[in-house]
Amino acid sequence: MSQIYRILRPVRQDTAVVFASPHSGRSYSAAFLAQTVLSAHAIRSSEDAFVDQVFGAAPLHGAPLLLTDVPRAYLDLNRAPDEFDPAVIEGISRVPHNPRISSGLGVIPRVVSGGRLIYRGKLPLAEAEFRVAQVWHPYHRALRQLLDETHARFGEAVLIDCHSMPHEAIDGHGRPGQPKPDVVLGDRFGAAAGRHVMDHVEAAFQRTGLRVARNTPFAGAFIAQSYGRPSARRHVIQVEIDRGLYMDEATITPHGGFEDFRALMAEVIAEIAGIGRASLPLAAE
Repeated sequence: MSQIYRILRPVRQDTAVVFASPHSGRSYSAAFLAQTVLSAHAIRSSEDAFVDQVFGAAPLHGAPLLLTDVPRAYLDLNRAPDEFDPAVIEGISRVPHNPRISSGLGVIPRVVSGGRLIYRGKLPLAEAEFRVAQVWHPYHRALRQLLDETHARFGEAVLIDCHSMPHEAIDGHGRPGQPKPDVVLGDRFGAAAGRHVMDHVEAAFQRTGLRVARNTPFAGAFIAQSYGRPSARRHVIQVEIDRGLYMDEATITPHGGFEDFRALMAEVIAEIAGIGRASLPLAAE
């Protein structure tokens, strides 16, 4: 088992903003690769490749960055720990309708991008429970502790949940006659973050010229739902960035504009970190 998570801390945390990337892990063990029917390249298609680097400037701007080395295809940290898919895990009876599970994207994913099956058959329930115990719980304990510490220190916690989206994922979701968004911000339609926080984050992206949409087609999943409590001054915004802005999706490699995009994102990160400082108090709801 690789390292479960890493927290890249600033020299001094001076903001209530925390960044996390739960899907950029790329440590594929030999044992896992032996279990899958996919190639070592194909298994990476559901990975938020390089998002850890895209948001890597966070500690330079006073904000911690929580990362995982464990790949999403092995276990999805943005799902509930009991979202078991009976189509891929033995011993699971039929579950109430859950669109994520139905599409093969439970906590133990059945498919990667394009609906390609990860396994030839089913996994033992004990294997699924082992993954949840060894990966899911440690990561979420670390995330909760980081947010609790931040909230205790600043009276507020703002989690920026960092993700990427396939370029084709936003086809048909732009307004008629308008360009497709570069970034989709999800706050579960206001349930996971205060309006003032969402406005600040949206403006930070827009000031760099990026096109931003809210909640469509991605409104936020388990992390936003579970940790976002605006009434308690705990806010979560899920950020989905078009992968085509910084990488070649076919080869899963950074393209020629990668470093320029990272520099642009450093500007965004600096502005977002600024909203969580005492000098710029977040308005009470």
